[in-house]
Amino acid sequence: MLSEKLYQLRKKSGLSQEQLAEQLNVSRQAISKWESGSAFPESEKLIIISNYFGVSVDYLLKDEVEDEIKTSNTEIGKNPKMVAGLIICIAGIVAMILWGLFSILRPEASNQMSESSMITIDGNGIFLILCVAAVIAGAGLLLKSQKK
Repeated sequence: MLSEKLYQLRKKSGLSQEQLAEQLNVSRQAISKWESGSAFPESEKLIIISNYFGVSVDYLLKDEVEDEIKTSNTEIGKNPKMVAGLIICIAGIVAMILWGLFSILRPEASNQMSESSMITIDGNGIFLILCVAAVIAGAGLLLKSQKK
C-alpha cells in the first residue's frame, strides 16, 4: 500500500513528516493523511514523491514489495561527489599497488628515480605520499556524499 511505502521511505531517509512536507511543497497534514491512508496524493505529487525517493510510481502504487528501496541519496549515479570519491580512492589504491609491484620487480629503476629527484624526499616517498593523499581525498568525498 502507498501509505506504508511512503512511511517506510520517509523513515529510511530519516525525515520527519514536516521535513518531507517541505521537500514536496505540501502541508505536514497532507503527509500524515497519505501515511494513514485517509487521503491519496494527486498524480503530480506521486511523480514528485517517486523522483524524490528514487523509486518508480509503479512501486508506490502496486501492492508488490521490492526487495530494496533505493533512495536518491545512495544511488551512485545521481551523486557526483560519491562518483568522484570512488574514482579517486580506486586510482590511489591502484597506483600504490602498481608502485609496489614496480619497486619489487624493477628495484634498479626505483633507485634511479630516487637519485634523479631534485627534492630531498626520494622519488618513492613522493609517489607514496601522493597515492595516500589520493586515497584520503577520495574517502573524504565519499564521507561528505553520505552526510546529505
